Amino acid sequence: MGGKKRLVLVGNGMAGVRTIEHVLKLAPDIYDITVFGAEPYPNYNRIMLSSVLAGGSNMKDIVINDWDWYTENGIRLYTGDAVTRVDTANKKVFSKSGVEAEYDELILATGSNPFILPIPGADKEGVIGFRDIQDCDRMMEASNKYKRAAVIGGGLLGLEAARGLLHLGMDVTVIHIHPYLMERQLDEPAAKMLQLELEAQGMKFMMQKQTAGVRGGRRAEGLDFADGSSLMADLVVMAVGIKPNVALAKASGLKVERGIVVDDYLETSLPGIYAVGECAEHRGIAYGLVAPLYEQGQVLAKRLAGVETGGYEGSVTSTKLKVSGVDVFSAGFFQDVPGTRSLRIQDDLDGTYKKIVLQDDRLVGAVLFGDTTDGASLFAKIKKGESVAGKEKELLLGFPAGSAGEDSQAARLAAMADDEIICGCNGVSKGTIVEAVKGGCGTVGEIKACTKASGSCGGCKPLVEGLLQLYGDGVSGEPVKEGICGCTSLGREEIVESIRAMSLKSVKEVMNVLEWHEPEGCSKCRPALNYYLGMLWPTEYVDEKESRFVNERYHANIQKDGTFSVVPRIYGGVTSPADLKKIAEVAEKYDVPMVKFTGGQRIDLLGVKKEDLPKVWAELDMPSGHAYGKALRTVKTCVGSTFCRFGTQDSIGMGIRLEKAFERLNTPGKVKLAVSGCPRNCAEATIKDLGVVAIDGGWEIYVGGNGGVKVRASDLLCTVKTEDEVMEWTAAYLQYYREQASWNERTAQWVERVGLGTIKTVLENSEERQKLAGRIEETLSRSTDPWKEIIEDESLRKNFEPLASV
Repeated sequence: MGGKKRLVLVGNGMAGVRTIEHVLKLAPDIYDITVFGAEPYPNYNRIMLSSVLAGGSNMKDIVINDWDWYTENGIRLYTGDAVTRVDTANKKVFSKSGVEAEYDELILATGSNPFILPIPGADKEGVIGFRDIQDCDRMMEASNKYKRAAVIGGGLLGLEAARGLLHLGMDVTVIHIHPYLMERQLDEPAAKMLQLELEAQGMKFMMQKQTAGVRGGRRAEGLDFADGSSLMADLVVMAVGIKPNVALAKASGLKVERGIVVDDYLETSLPGIYAVGECAEHRGIAYGLVAPLYEQGQVLAKRLAGVETGGYEGSVTSTKLKVSGVDVFSAGFFQDVPGTRSLRIQDDLDGTYKKIVLQDDRLVGAVLFGDTTDGASLFAKIKKGESVAGKEKELLLGFPAGSAGEDSQAARLAAMADDEIICGCNGVSKGTIVEAVKGGCGTVGEIKACTKASGSCGGCKPLVEGLLQLYGDGVSGEPVKEGICGCTSLGREEIVESIRAMSLKSVKEVMNVLEWHEPEGCSKCRPALNYYLGMLWPTEYVDEKESRFVNERYHANIQKDGTFSVVPRIYGGVTSPADLKKIAEVAEKYDVPMVKFTGGQRIDLLGVKKEDLPKVWAELDMPSGHAYGKALRTVKTCVGSTFCRFGTQDSIGMGIRLEKAFERLNTPGKVKLAVSGCPRNCAEATIKDLGVVAIDGGWEIYVGGNGGVKVRASDLLCTVKTEDEVMEWTAAYLQYYREQASWNERTAQWVERVGLGTIKTVLENSEERQKLAGRIEETLSRSTDPWKEIIEDESLRKNFEPLASV
């Protein structure tokens, strides 16, 4: 590291990390980089929070740069550790946990905070903003206890929060002070169409309402309005805007107005300190859209890398969004004002609307609803300011009269300027994508890996595919293949078949023989290959630890502060006084900060230091509960006929038998089971990956359930009479899932993809069912308890020793 300048980034969000990405490309060896993030996660896409809330994504799906990216680029990362002070005289920053970091160049990318209305009761429990992943967690937690939600704000964030709460089963009312929704992005006709669509989805609205206060005691119970009316609500989400987070900058003596004041090179009032993103104010404007923030990052990166560049001159903005499943786009001045002319098409049957606004023969604004295909080309014409006289109707229609739809799409893409933004989520232009295609990217997956285009909401994927067809080898019109990751164009089926046909026996061999573009693979394909090899060759393949995620390498769940949680196996949720005493003694001896019962009837020891893990496991002397892995997690049970007067079968015994049979089983995604002793279903067996429900004289087996963010009720697979039949059908089903599902695909998605009928056809064949059960038994016969293995192997225990201080 000697001789390198020290670059510190305060804020691990989209704008700051995108700046670092550009610096690494332009000058990879100039800086020793340190990043501080207030949240306990790597860099993630805040735009996709609504998708997490609505169940379409999870935290892992929205991560832009994972933990490995920081390590691979030599970046020192502190998560969950906000910077609290900057010593500008001595060029040092100080974090909440006491970390000190010296800098030569400092970037402040502290983002923004949600604006909370200054009204009585705004500080009550149950009143939250919508800005980060923790807000999503709070909403999901509230939906488990309460049913009525009020969202204040009918802009984009408010509507996305409302849609997510609807998905969580809450009764949702949106309160908006304006006559129509999203007035900053839509004109009234488009907004009314949107409201009708959202009302059809179950959303309620109170328009032109000014909130006067939050009613209730300690917790919110509703809202009072200025006109004297009120609304009962158990959860209040404020989504009325954002304000730049300038507290650190102000305390550091930087010039602050609405945001941190910066010049055209994003430098603040103090030399060597820069600000980028939502916290920065440039020429009186603080931007809240991603494209301007990325443009700022490009200029700042060039400045830091010593590359000659013009300054940042501000941005002409456009907005392309997906609001609760409906595409909308707006750009420029789209309202009708004196001196402008407008043309519009409204199709209530197809649910589309298009409006363009002209001034002095120039296109100055546009609104699109339902179909946003023309957004990028219209935005380019707005920015250029050229005369469109005689082409007005062509702009409105999106193609010259008489041209075909596909041909018009190709023509539009060809006519686009290189600086037009294709992927709004990640600020990727047409020119960047075309350059990647001409540089050898031959699939959407490769383009995504190279440029991040289509890597977030996926709304631009048709345009990316179009550019690939237009400028790449796909010009023949053949379907564009997308592989399991950007390292390969091969899909799951091709990879598995190749491994089987060519008897490939290692991750490195697969990547070499199948001609991976990246010889070392990535964090997506390596774990997948490791699983497929283990599934195909259970008696020969040696598990490759380095291809597993950090939780599976350390056999414990890493927490936001770097400690781990330990969950021992408790079969069927049944324990003993001796085991409880042992757990308590270990928790006391190792100062475990929290002991918690999990939703799967187990005990979780939270906050264990990495170096203490082997000692904790040894003293517990219990098997691993695999709470960290893609494996069988728990088998939840009710008391069944053992004690319950309604129980028809021994659900405890059945659950313990299942758990002891299938513990340590590696699967494509985590697997949860449950056994209920009667149709009252107290063990919630019908929202599990596999659930067994006792009936008079037999058992029902349900599959494909999910009780997580995206709830799915399971499907009835079969009804059997004996416990042995339950075991056989369960074994066959789990093995069929293991052999057919894609890596990281939960059973709920797998069942929906392949169809319950297909699964039944296979498993109803007695011979095939027994073969599947035989293969899973062979796999399980080779498995060992990982905690015991590490305890007994000194070479493995060394991986848990604390790093020597430098």
